[in-house]
Amino acid sequence: MKKFWFSMLALALSIILTACSGGSQQGSADNNNNAKANDGNKSEEKSGKDEQVTLRMSWWGSQGRHDMTLKIIELYEQQNPNVKIEPEFTGFDGYFERMAAQAAGNNLPDIMQQNFGEYLNLYAEQGLLADLKPFVESGAINVAGVSDTIMDSGVKGGKLLGIPTGTNALTALYDPAMMEEAGVEMKNDWTWEDFDNIVRTVKDKTGKFGARLPEPKNIFEYYLREQGFKLFNEDGTGLGYDDDKLLVDYFTRNLKLYEEGAMPGYDVIQQVQGPEDELIVHGKAAIDWRWSNQVGVVTDASGRELNLNLLPGANNAKGMYLKPAMFWSIAENSKKKEEAAKFIDFFTNTIEVFNIGGTDRGIPIKEEIRNAMSADLSDVDKKVFEYIEYVTDHSSPIDSNFPATASEVLNELANIDEMVMYKKLSPEEGAAEFRKEAEAILKR
Repeated sequence: MKKFWFSMLALALSIILTACSGGSQQGSADNNNNAKANDGNKSEEKSGKDEQVTLRMSWWGSQGRHDMTLKIIELYEQQNPNVKIEPEFTGFDGYFERMAAQAAGNNLPDIMQQNFGEYLNLYAEQGLLADLKPFVESGAINVAGVSDTIMDSGVKGGKLLGIPTGTNALTALYDPAMMEEAGVEMKNDWTWEDFDNIVRTVKDKTGKFGARLPEPKNIFEYYLREQGFKLFNEDGTGLGYDDDKLLVDYFTRNLKLYEEGAMPGYDVIQQVQGPEDELIVHGKAAIDWRWSNQVGVVTDASGRELNLNLLPGANNAKGMYLKPAMFWSIAENSKKKEEAAKFIDFFTNTIEVFNIGGTDRGIPIKEEIRNAMSADLSDVDKKVFEYIEYVTDHSSPIDSNFPATASEVLNELANIDEMVMYKKLSPEEGAAEFRKEAEAILKR
């Protein structure tokens, strides 16, 4: 089913964008409604700031993020009474499938949350996102003082296609009480062998899982980086590593720890529907693999102290990287780009936005916002701020060479990881199968 949806995503985004009148009844209704709205969009932009403007805005996330974003929208509408924002939100699963259907109908929302890497590059290749450079150059979106490195993360093909909502990093989030009970200590300078020993000890001493089963899309990329390799080669036509033993070793470690009961299998993981359901939240696992911007919602759901740690590895500073938590992008099909840009500027430069949302969308990209927040941070946000500061000094530049078909490749990796864990493929067979499928996709 996952392979089907990702194939449909790639297919939908390759369709020549026209306003569709066919399709399902719901799709037709949506397109007809948007056609009516678009008829009035040109006059909306020309008729002045008091004219009522309606913007559609989409994002993915947890229920906590939904609630916070709705409060941010309410604040914006209070300050801009002529603007009405219609929210569209889901969890991450299904978000891009829905967006693909909207893209095929030339019906993308005016403002959309976008993801660095595979998805931004996919949408960029299809010309679906507006260039935000003119809005930055005019000052409509004020990013004065933001580092070039951060801004460059949203650039593809010479166009600025996304404004980062904030920065974040991968973390091994852990439960210090469970570690103390097991008599083990977490340190940032730990190796994969240390990881093996810790999760086995936690399992033996507490009867709980030592760690959540890592998802391969991010963790295997980190595993490669830590050993000096990349997931994709420079021009995106093949994989960035030649020795399949790297993936064999990754599969073998996870499979062995699963067989020993130190990590759960997919039968357990697939019951998790969101951060609030994670094993660490319910005291069933000591370590969780997490993006730092998700630490707040997981900690709140657990109701107890959780701490952040670098991922394991002898060269983890080489593997670690800072990543745009996500982007705000504007659809190329939007007829209200100027109004959409005003909201992005509001989100980027308004301290009240981050007082509401905390670090949920990453550490703010504006220094003055960070400084204003630092005086009144919650204990959790303070940990996240300190962690990002530490990663800034113990990381290497992010890999941005994701081809437009990267999402299909990563989905194939996830499918094969599942088959290896279910013992339908050996680690060696899984690594060979992944190379065959990945390179077929990349050379298409």
